[in-house]
Amino acid sequence: MTEHPQPQPQHATGRIHPRDGEDTPPPRPALRVVHEPAGIDLAAAETAAGQFLTALGISTASESLRGTPERMARAYAELFSPRPFDLTTFPNDEGYDELVLARRIPVRSVCEHHLLPFVGTAHVGYLPGARILGLSKLARVVEHFACRPQVQERLTKQVADWLQTHLEPKGVGVVIEAEHSCMTLRGVQATGSTTMTSTLLGLLRSDARSRSEFLALATP
Repeated sequence: MTEHPQPQPQHATGRIHPRDGEDTPPPRPALRVVHEPAGIDLAAAETAAGQFLTALGISTASESLRGTPERMARAYAELFSPRPFDLTTFPNDEGYDELVLARRIPVRSVCEHHLLPFVGTAHVGYLPGARILGLSKLARVVEHFACRPQVQERLTKQVADWLQTHLEPKGVGVVIEAEHSCMTLRGVQATGSTTMTSTLLGLLRSDARSRSEFLALATP
């Protein structure tokens, strides 16, 4: 992951501009978040996918399966390639100090133990400090850490820790509920079962009222 400062765009507001000579704080640059994989070799991945299918006794000679190794390679490359984004924050001029919560953010990742998908939803919230976050960026952060082989426990903590570090809020909470196809399609075949994980930081962990409010809203 590479983080590049980007110029922060200026937005019109209804506020009175300071008079000439008055000090104004410089705008904070947006943080450009880019995931840089070690390198994707689609041709090699296609060859390996074909060998994998052949080793399992699946012939790719038919017209319908001939292109499957290439499609497999491209599909996994897409699953492991999050889109870059700008972490855009704004001054918390009004001193807003209540919970900000984005619910039902789609989660799509791949179990690192079997390379089978797990899908579900994330509920991500924070108690603002000096700055507030563009709401879509909560979903971007989830996607950023989900686009790689994962375990749900690590994913939950990575999202929370990253927001705590880069946003510096008074508290962060992340709850993820997902269905793992490594449980539902193989092994125990527990169809319909879901797994829930949570990470609470700052006041959302230490303050009982804030913790209860977040969990009540995130896990109705």
